[in-house]
Amino acid sequence: MEITSNYGIISLIPVLVVIVTAIITRRTVEPLIIGALVGYVILYKTSFFTEFLGGLSATISENGWFILVFGLFGMVVMLLEKSGGALGFSDFGTKVAKTRASSIIITWILGILVFIDDYLNNLGVGTAMRNITDKYKVSRELLAYVINSTGAAVCVLVPMSSWAILMISIYENLGVEVGGSSYTAYVHTIPFIFYAWIAVIIVPLIALKIVPLWGPMKKAQLRADEGNLFPHQAEVQEMEGYQITKTSMWNFIIPMAALIAVTIYKNDILIGMAVGFVVCLILYIPQKIMTLGEFCDHSVEGFKSMVLVTAIVISAFLLQKANGDLGLTEYVISIAAPVLSANLLPVVTFIICAIIAVCTGSFWGTMTIASPILIPLALSLGADPIIIGGAIISAGAFGSHACFYGDAVTLASAVTGITNTDYAKTALPMIAAPALIAIILFTVIGFVL
Repeated sequence: MEITSNYGIISLIPVLVVIVTAIITRRTVEPLIIGALVGYVILYKTSFFTEFLGGLSATISENGWFILVFGLFGMVVMLLEKSGGALGFSDFGTKVAKTRASSIIITWILGILVFIDDYLNNLGVGTAMRNITDKYKVSRELLAYVINSTGAAVCVLVPMSSWAILMISIYENLGVEVGGSSYTAYVHTIPFIFYAWIAVIIVPLIALKIVPLWGPMKKAQLRADEGNLFPHQAEVQEMEGYQITKTSMWNFIIPMAALIAVTIYKNDILIGMAVGFVVCLILYIPQKIMTLGEFCDHSVEGFKSMVLVTAIVISAFLLQKANGDLGLTEYVISIAAPVLSANLLPVVTFIICAIIAVCTGSFWGTMTIASPILIPLALSLGADPIIIGGAIISAGAFGSHACFYGDAVTLASAVTGITNTDYAKTALPMIAAPALIAIILFTVIGFVL
């Protein structure tokens, strides 16, 4: 069917529907699907449903590579989790941590090493390290802040994580490449993910008291110095964490090293994930960490765990297709170009996307909605799309770090035995510093490059 590609202000309706629905429902996939459906209604009127199904079928068939990557990623993450290798770091931490500062730094290091997934990071690191930090009277609010600072913030800085795979798929769909590769484009983006860098770097500076605690976090730590680690010790039920037998940390390190090495060598994350999966098989079965049947069950469970991520990406691409047919990008460019300069685009991108991420609680959704609009806008204004990508990713990481009703904060709070409100009260003032520095850096980089 022939469609008009210039709908003007009407082209904004699907995106507005997505944002409003996400704010109301605190969900990710459903708003994207509803937004895409609204776009198809505008485009195709009474025949929208058949066109919608056709578009969905085409989107799935065009993105089979990413479905395989997501599936294998989920399988490897689940196997690493079930192996108990991440928990094996706790023995290492017990031997090394001799002071409060060293216990925080070991927690930080472990958070960096468990970079592959922010869920695994928050739960694994929290479970492994909370007894050690308790020994040195680290308040549970500070522990939650440290854990979450090395969650999404670390994941976006490593091009073999769940966050990186998502953004690589977005780059691929938008044609953002360096040397013919979207993976390489993401690697080039990493230096410009300013918020994540600052959020990660500030933790050891706090541990070493180079950067002091301030606000409610300082009060929480003074309370912990007196032996009260919890804000409401009598009321909070502490999450027990994984019911997994602890094994050698090498059961985590070896598969990850193989995965990273092959991905870098082949410049193909799908091959890297496949090799990581095979290495897990070779390591875990002979050690009797799991039987072959359990290995297969965990693999299937891991594949299923990525269905939501796959649904987010497919739904986002379907929404992007509808927006493209509506002429959304062209309309936004025509409105923004006369009033917005290339110099200011990086900082404006970070601020707007950060606000959307916190309001919606949908960090991946924010990235998938914003990228198809802002990256073409960057190209039209003469701004570097790699820097704009860095601003979008930074905003997603900030949202994960700051949104107190989001999934990352919920996990970090649960595993440390505090409430989301306790986290918000103590962590948000701490998070304000890296956010402000990121705003300054995005402003400067816009005028320098």
